[in-house]
Amino acid sequence: MAKVYLETPLTRDKAVELRAGDEVFLNGTIYVARDAAHKRMIELLKNNEPLPVNLKDQIIFYAGPTPPKPGQIIGSIAPTTASRMDPYTPAMYEYGVKGKIGKGPRSKEVKDACVKYEAVCLSAIGGLSALLANKVKAAEVVAYEDLGPEAIRKLTVENFPVLVVYDAYGGDLYEQEIAKYRKL
Repeated sequence: MAKVYLETPLTRDKAVELRAGDEVFLNGTIYVARDAAHKRMIELLKNNEPLPVNLKDQIIFYAGPTPPKPGQIIGSIAPTTASRMDPYTPAMYEYGVKGKIGKGPRSKEVKDACVKYEAVCLSAIGGLSALLANKVKAAEVVAYEDLGPEAIRKLTVENFPVLVVYDAYGGDLYEQEIAKYRKL
């Protein structure tokens, strides 16, 4: 397990260097999108239409930020349960997204897609919404404004903390950690 300071975009070359258990600090651009936005994007992909934002080599954070208070860049922001996006994730990786941030375990199909498309699943710790909001240096809605908190947002982040939970080689942080405790 390594500590990695990663500048986005997350290209294939960067993605394959990451291993399950690595502590990553993201710097640059990430995008926020949840269920409703993913549903729309998948429909576009099914119809061979372009997405409203080029997400190739990008990282998508599953979150629905609260509105910012006066003087704030963004309100509280924390990861949503990632498994809710499992039906959409393989297609997004096939399109070219290289990382997803959420919380909790993912399906076998998502883990297999990480290997097939040389992508990673990352996890941000729930309950740290104020800390994560402080790592956001700029935020703007870039698509689907009508979805409110589920609109696609472009964030500029600085040292945004995440863990690699599934890597491009089939590494699974959850299984690795469970195995450690079984040996005790």
